[in-house]
Amino acid sequence: MAYRPSKKFKKTLLGSGAVLVLAALNAPAAVSFASEKYHAYRIAQPDYKKKYGSWGGVSVPDGARINAIHAALLHTGKVLLIAGSGNNQKNFDAGTFDTVLWDPVKNTFKKIPTPEDFFCAGHSQLPDGRLLVAGGTARYEVLDGGVKKAGGGMRVKNESPDKAVTLKKGTRFRSPSGVEYVTTTDVTVPKAKREFEISYFKSGQMRPWKTKVTAAESRVFVEAVEEGPRALTTEAAQYEVVGLKGEDADNVYGLAQKLTTEKQDFQGIKAAYEFDPVAEKYVPVAPMKDARWYPTLVGLQDGRVLAVSGLNDVGDVVPGDNEIYDPKTKKWTKGPFRYFPTYPSLFLTKGGKLLYTGSNAGYGPADKGRAPGLWDLETNTFTKLPGLTDPDQLETSSSLILPPAQAQKVMVLGGGGVGESAKSTARTSIVDVGGENPAFRDGPPLPQGTRYLSSVLLPDDTVFTTGGSRDYRGRGGSDILKAQFYDPATNAFAAAADPMVGRNYHSEALLLPDGRVATFGSDPLFDDKDNTKLGTFEQRIEVFTPPYLHKAGADRPALGEGPRELDADGRATFETEDAGRIAKARLMRPSAVTHTTDVEQRSVELGLTKGKDGRTVTVDAPEDPTLVPPGWYMLFVTDEAGIPSEAKWVQVKGE
Repeated sequence: MAYRPSKKFKKTLLGSGAVLVLAALNAPAAVSFASEKYHAYRIAQPDYKKKYGSWGGVSVPDGARINAIHAALLHTGKVLLIAGSGNNQKNFDAGTFDTVLWDPVKNTFKKIPTPEDFFCAGHSQLPDGRLLVAGGTARYEVLDGGVKKAGGGMRVKNESPDKAVTLKKGTRFRSPSGVEYVTTTDVTVPKAKREFEISYFKSGQMRPWKTKVTAAESRVFVEAVEEGPRALTTEAAQYEVVGLKGEDADNVYGLAQKLTTEKQDFQGIKAAYEFDPVAEKYVPVAPMKDARWYPTLVGLQDGRVLAVSGLNDVGDVVPGDNEIYDPKTKKWTKGPFRYFPTYPSLFLTKGGKLLYTGSNAGYGPADKGRAPGLWDLETNTFTKLPGLTDPDQLETSSSLILPPAQAQKVMVLGGGGVGESAKSTARTSIVDVGGENPAFRDGPPLPQGTRYLSSVLLPDDTVFTTGGSRDYRGRGGSDILKAQFYDPATNAFAAAADPMVGRNYHSEALLLPDGRVATFGSDPLFDDKDNTKLGTFEQRIEVFTPPYLHKAGADRPALGEGPRELDADGRATFETEDAGRIAKARLMRPSAVTHTTDVEQRSVELGLTKGKDGRTVTVDAPEDPTLVPPGWYMLFVTDEAGIPSEAKWVQVKGE
């Protein structure tokens, strides 16, 4: 049928034409005005939406607007948005830390009391539906030229085997030359280790006991009390703790190698909490052994969580000391030792090995811990994977397990050079972890080099990618207002509707239970192409409605009554009036995402059996916990056209 413009649209075009005539001397602005009018009209058409989808904004009350650094979907259907101090030094200094709980169905927002600065923490979904949040910020960075007082890491020793020692923030250490340095946080040093040595005379008679004491050690950041070159040192020295007397003064002291006015990086915290989605509050658990800022937390097949990397309490990358959280005991134990740069993308694969795609969010040397590979936690061996194009541009790249998880194919998309590099790549690459000799092979390229790309699994077995920027943190007006779908079946991209809001650093995207995709955040360095106007944090929320929902209208397959958890055989039966049209079923693990890093999301193919009466369907999940780790999942069913139901929440329980 031939298209006939409405009277309203004709008037809009005539009005735009008048503007073009009257503003001939300002033609670019006028043309832009007319183009925007036409674009707004075009993307509102039903046929356009059915092909490309559509975007819509969310109304956020003033009191609920925060700098969303982290986003996690909870099994209540609500989204936890964590800012902490929100990359805002003033908020940090004031102790103002924010978390907001958003209900996408009612579009309500609830402020959650936030006990620590979870800015740049790590998080993982736990088997019971709680969200583990660990690490965060103890101190903001101070750039070169901005450091006024010498500072650095102080190793605090305790030689007393009888008691631990806690030194409060503000404790002073004095150098041999009399220069004093003050601690910026509390530090606790455990008791020294006492060992008894047993030896024997030649006659076989036991010698008298000998006692060996090994000093305990903790780290703390210190800075000089006064400015000036006298406080600078690059030589090792022992420092006394001001105020300690007697044996305490003999047993407790500091050791420092380097105290300078060089750039001082962010520092992490050891705190860990579980967020309870039902009580809607943070619950403290045992702290980590190491402080971590920018850590990755990845769930394992037994429900425990591995924490890796991050900047520690003196601003150094944790050198490889990883640890494991047990949700049953609420405590941490030592994990296998291995070094990674910060926010490494680690995925649980079939059999229990972790795949490191090489994607990361930045801190760490360019030549260490960047190569992708398979990590066997039991033997602590790491097998590098070859074939990756642009291996020097993995920072700020996106990674995910392609659907379905049983295929064991993992994709890397885009990325950039290390640090503030202007490099970006359009490369995508796929590795088949289940193959005999897994290696990366190139996939179809992105439309352009892209950093900070958000990639989200959809229930129709496609991947939705959106946003990002060509340059570091959107520098030079380089935000990419484009989106696309990747189809693993055809190994090709297709265009999606363009977002209206740019997203780069500190942005997130996740799948909602109704099948839409919500996007949050963005933290550009500048807000203009000339890099003259300092950037402002993006607090708007934008939601993408995929084409399948525009095709469906109100006619979506639906699941009725059914259980809230899979039985011992991994099965669940649901009533439905749509059994005849249901073609596929998927379990989709909810996201917990930050800094383009989402190691939680996965889509698991389910067996599907229809009842003889045509009024029930039974889904059947794999019993392999390395494919289906314990936890809450969204259960989607789709018809032959790929139109999904709204999700049912079901729990997969571990042993």
